[in-house]
Amino acid sequence: MTNALVKRGLGKGADYENTLVLGKKGIIKNKLRFEDECCRHKMLDLMGDIYLLGRPLSGHIIAIKSGHSLNIKFLRKIKHYQERIKGAGMEGCEADLSGKGQLDINDIKKILPHRYPFLLVDKILEMEDKRIVGIKNVTAGEQFFVGHFPGRPVMPGVLVIEAMAQTAGVLMLSRKENQGKLAYFMSINNVKFRRVVIPGDQLRLEVEVTRLKTKTGQVHTQALVNGRVVCEADLMFSLVDI
Repeated sequence: MTNALVKRGLGKGADYENTLVLGKKGIIKNKLRFEDECCRHKMLDLMGDIYLLGRPLSGHIIAIKSGHSLNIKFLRKIKHYQERIKGAGMEGCEADLSGKGQLDINDIKKILPHRYPFLLVDKILEMEDKRIVGIKNVTAGEQFFVGHFPGRPVMPGVLVIEAMAQTAGVLMLSRKENQGKLAYFMSINNVKFRRVVIPGDQLRLEVEVTRLKTKTGQVHTQALVNGRVVCEADLMFSLVDI
């Protein structure tokens, strides 16, 4: 086996004294330094391969009949998962933001996968365990005003609901246990549109959690302008891994 490697230009510094070579009848011209030396070798191989990931890995790993080939497959799966999170816009959310209280737009981008022109939450004013308050500044430059009643611009009601839903998403997806997940609509109930929203308005988006489980969440939401309710709805989400 050693001669075959040398002929291929590999293992030129290896010999039977500095390398453990296992033959059909056992170790050839050498001996174990520790009873569990082979196990130690596998552990060091695994640690070295994981280091190639280029970032810390927090977890408990159980390796059965592992080797470099299996280790690299494991790293590729982690890398693939990282790329999916990055593609969903949630790469940066490594800190638990659920107790921060106020979030700016950069914090929000770390939690929600939405981006311009469909990111409809500008700031989080308050965030508690089951309550959150967000802000959406409605400006004349919004893209939807170009085609939605351009002579008398009105914010589409569905986008008011979307803004409330995104605020709820910040609350649910900021939790440590929900990082790396997406929130999809399951149902929208008891929707009421009470007033129109126009350029210059500031939407105050209030969300109260009514029910939150591992895979689903229910909230009651209100959007207000100058203290007056313009829309309210009960929303239900499915929390799924990406």
